This record gives sequence, C-alpha cells and structure tokens, in this order.
Amino acid sequence: MTLIIGIDPGSRMTGYGVIRAVGDHLTFLDAGTIRTDSTEMPKRISQIFGGIARIVQHYQKYHDEPIHSAIEQVFMATNPDSALKLGQARGAAIASLTAQGLTVSEYTARQIKQAVCGYGAADKEQVTAMVCRILALEVIPQADASDGLACAICHAHSSHSMHKLLGNTALKGRSASKKKGRWRLSESDLIIPKS
Repeated sequence: MTLIIGIDPGSRMTGYGVIRAVGDHLTFLDAGTIRTDSTEMPKRISQIFGGIARIVQHYQKYHDEPIHSAIEQVFMATNPDSALKLGQARGAAIASLTAQGLTVSEYTARQIKQAVCGYGAADKEQVTAMVCRILALEVIPQADASDGLACAICHAHSSHSMHKLLGNTALKGRSASKKKGRWRLSESDLIIPKS
C-alpha cells in the first residue's frame, strides 16, 4: 500500500489529490485546493508552502504507508509573467514536499492525460470524467483538485508499470530517476535475485 499526493501547481489555486494505491487498485482519500488570498507573490508562496506542508504532515501522522508525491511540469510560452508566477508556485510546492522528506516525481501534462485518458491531448472535461470513473467518485471535484488527482493517478500507473517491467528485481532503497518521460536505470540500481 502506498499513498500518493498529486499536485497541480498554480499561483492563485494549487490543486491537490491524495489516493491510496494497492497494486493496480486506486482509492480516493482527499482532494481540494490551496487558495492564496494575497496580491503579493511572497505571501502566496508562503501560503502554498504551508498548505502543502499541513497536508503531508496530516498523512504522515495518521497513516503508516509510504507516501509518494507527484507534480505537474509546467510549460507556458504565451505569457512570460504568468509563466514566472507559475514557476514560483511550483517551486514552493516542490520545496514543501521535499522539506517533509518526500521524493517528488514530475510529469508533463501530456503524460498525465495519456495515463488517465489514454490520449495525450484530452481536454479538461475528459480528464475530470476519467478521474471520477477511475476513483469511483460520485461528486465531481473542482478542476484544480481533479488535476491533482490526475497527477496522482499518473504516478500510480507509472509506478505500477515500472514494478511489472522489473519483474522479480527490486530497486535498491531509492526510486529510479526519470528524465524527459523515460526511466533511467543502471545495473547498480537493481537487486537481481540469485538463481
């Protein structure tokens, strides 16, 4: 059993979703948004950092399972000011997760859509519909919360696929590094059972 916290970063609203993964079975635990109420960017960053820290601390205190985290990589080329603010919010989220001792996995929007919908160019409504279907949700979550859940689902599917790919081997006490959507493993990363 593993808990996965997915983060959809935003400077005004940062979405999060928490799921439990047992093999390929996923269960919804929590989702919501961290809303920043300040016009000053330093205060927003502080609110994002603190909000994510409280979520992680809650699950570390009340659950014994290992906790993984995943965050969406952000690419926005249309407005440099918006891209900068989004990057700062994403940095605050990553800093908060790592400050709580979590390893952060990063996924592009296309990877998340592909994992959830089977189509890398799916729209937001399709992603939300599939999140509800995969997690058997009766209530449709707010858009940013749904994106956080989608990020967590993507990580669960990636991790499950990686374990299947490795077969009887196991990773030595750390997760494989992931760059540009491809897993990078060396022989030193694996424990290969002796015949």
